[in-house]
Amino acid sequence: MVGRQSLLIIANAPEDVQEYSWHQGANDTEENLVISYNATSHSQQKGPMCSGRESVIPTGALLIEESRLNDTGNYTVRVAAISDTQRATGWLEVQGFHIMALCLFKVKNEFEIPGISVNTSIVLEDVDSVVAICHTNNTKVQWYMAHTLVSSSERMAISPDTKTLIIKRVKNYDSPLQCGVKIVLGTVIQRSELIYLTMAYGPSYVMILSEPGNNNGILPAEIGSQVEMVCVFNGAPESKYRWIHNGSLLSFSEKNITLPSLTWDQMGRYRCIVENNLTQLTLYEEVQVQDPRFSQNITMSTFLLDFLMAWSILGYVLLFTLILVGLIRCYSTMYR
Repeated sequence: MVGRQSLLIIANAPEDVQEYSWHQGANDTEENLVISYNATSHSQQKGPMCSGRESVIPTGALLIEESRLNDTGNYTVRVAAISDTQRATGWLEVQGFHIMALCLFKVKNEFEIPGISVNTSIVLEDVDSVVAICHTNNTKVQWYMAHTLVSSSERMAISPDTKTLIIKRVKNYDSPLQCGVKIVLGTVIQRSELIYLTMAYGPSYVMILSEPGNNNGILPAEIGSQVEMVCVFNGAPESKYRWIHNGSLLSFSEKNITLPSLTWDQMGRYRCIVENNLTQLTLYEEVQVQDPRFSQNITMSTFLLDFLMAWSILGYVLLFTLILVGLIRCYSTMYR
């Protein structure tokens, strides 16, 4: 449990052990050494991966104080004895509500980390399917998606030998993929490396952010001022950008445009086109760069037009009222 102690135990260790070396990861290099314990002098030597919470007890087990979520992962112990040197690797998983007990045994080959491969690592979200294969001789394979244990369902299928996982209509939250095998009477889970899928989706919208800011596609800017425009979209992977100015294709394909000193020739309509080659989707957005006075004139003209229309409607209502009153008086005089 997070905040509690974790104990990684060694079983079947030889009696003539000289040193225990614990490493974070699937190998026992000096770079990933956590801590080592000399069984003769009873001294401990901290390595580069030591956080200060680790220690080795006389039995050779690794004790981790105040366990954290990022302590999760493979751990390798190297047991150096007078007769020979042996290694074992196991998986420690620290979770918010419980901790998976981990025992390590000095058994060769059983602790070989399974391999994992996929038929493709770039997929169209909600369209493509992925086939993942766990490379192991073990017949007790478990599958994990986004670090969560999964089983066969409507959208995914696990082969009878449990070594193949098929995911239909892949979602963005399906990644990463990982397989694990049960060893030593099912008490230890040995996991493969993580396979991350690159999702291709979008764009579903495109926006042009600018300085000065634009409103309803109008970007007011004075001659000689600096104008910056950035084209943003939601989608993956990074798409191609094209800019069109007043109907002419510009010669660069960056997502941003900077006009250090605006000229009359640079006024006009700018269109950013975003094209995703994988999804075959293309969207664009436009802004109109124009003199602020022109924008004000348009605003004043709109206000004047609304004002005149309001008075026209009021005049028609008044005229209709006068005609109606006149007709009523006329009929009243006739029938007296």
